[in-house]
Amino acid sequence: MKAKNAIYAQSGGVTSVINATAYGVIEASKKTKKINKLYAGRNGILGILKEEIIDTSFEDLKELKKLSHTPGGVFGSCRHKLKDPSKNIREFERLIEVFRAHDIGYFFYNGGGDSQDTTNKIAQFTKLAGFPVTCIGIPKTIDNDLPFTDNCPGFGSVAKYIATSTKEAALDVKSMSNSSTKVFIFEVMGRHAGWIAASSGLAQSKENSAPHLILLPEVPFNEGKFVKKVKEAVNSDGYCVIVVSEGTKYKNGEFLSDAGTIDSFGHKQLGGVAPRVAEIVHKKLKYKYHWAVSDYLQRSARHIASQVDVEQAYAVGRAAVEYATAGENAIMPVIVREKTKPYKWRIDKVELSKVANVEKKIPKKFISKDGFGITRSCKNYLNPLIQGEAWAPFKDGVIHTASLKNKSVKKKLKNFKAN
Repeated sequence: MKAKNAIYAQSGGVTSVINATAYGVIEASKKTKKINKLYAGRNGILGILKEEIIDTSFEDLKELKKLSHTPGGVFGSCRHKLKDPSKNIREFERLIEVFRAHDIGYFFYNGGGDSQDTTNKIAQFTKLAGFPVTCIGIPKTIDNDLPFTDNCPGFGSVAKYIATSTKEAALDVKSMSNSSTKVFIFEVMGRHAGWIAASSGLAQSKENSAPHLILLPEVPFNEGKFVKKVKEAVNSDGYCVIVVSEGTKYKNGEFLSDAGTIDSFGHKQLGGVAPRVAEIVHKKLKYKYHWAVSDYLQRSARHIASQVDVEQAYAVGRAAVEYATAGENAIMPVIVREKTKPYKWRIDKVELSKVANVEKKIPKKFISKDGFGITRSCKNYLNPLIQGEAWAPFKDGVIHTASLKNKSVKKKLKNFKAN
């Protein structure tokens, strides 16, 4: 059977290790005779629709190896969700045109729940259209909310960053709390699942009780109970550290930080929950406060990545190619935890139809009874994921990253405008 070309693309919010996955795909593609050339979509699925395609064969091996310590998405990412073919068939027909024009037989899409949905739709449509393309979804999300996989590549490094930053900030606040700031609020990402906020609990130790409160999307916000807990922490320790997920909401489902707009995936735009919480603290308790938002810093902090996370990110990329060339289709590689102490894991697979648009939230057994913290079982789950220091090389005092040519493939089709 003649070897076909493959195309890989990155989707959604990027991570500090998504390029390690890209390297896994690239390296595995070079080793198989079933794949001729590996292309990459410039800016995710949008680049493929626009026939903006990168030929990875022009890249130097020494630069490709640097992908494992390069944050961001080297090929560009996007937030663009394909609607059902019945509602927007032109985009699916366009994809087949592009795939046919460039002899694409394999499609690898690296992203979260919406991206897995896109991959599954493409797999089904190309089959029905008589131009079957092997489609493999590759897990990636700092939110750790994909089902069936024990954890998601990208999350372990964010968890390590958040736990470390929480501990460092707590020591800062503690040292000044007698005469200055008494309450510090740290806002982290997490729309419906509070895994990132929960990871801050790993900062706690016998010597350090911070974070004193963790606000999760899974637990409805109760202002009265919150204020009481903050006051208790200040009375006990002299200061209070609060980690709040951007998706924290009231009992009626209203987000504390609803910005009144939506993103291109159709999700409510969130942001600004930290100052909202700070406002409550000031109004009810009159404590001096300070707040910070981790925002893009948490997902791009490659300088403090988890070695486990880097290895798993590479492994799912490599596995995607191996599954595809072995005849699998419409599946996603998943991480299976075999043992927690000592930590052991392996790669397996799951059908995309079971993954698409399903969110994995924090189970009740991982949340403390008062709703403001995490349990020992949660810490046991989280702790292995942040292990190992995957030090990145530095040049002139700054992190050294890959510099790719990203040479474009010559277009063969007419211009196309995505919806």
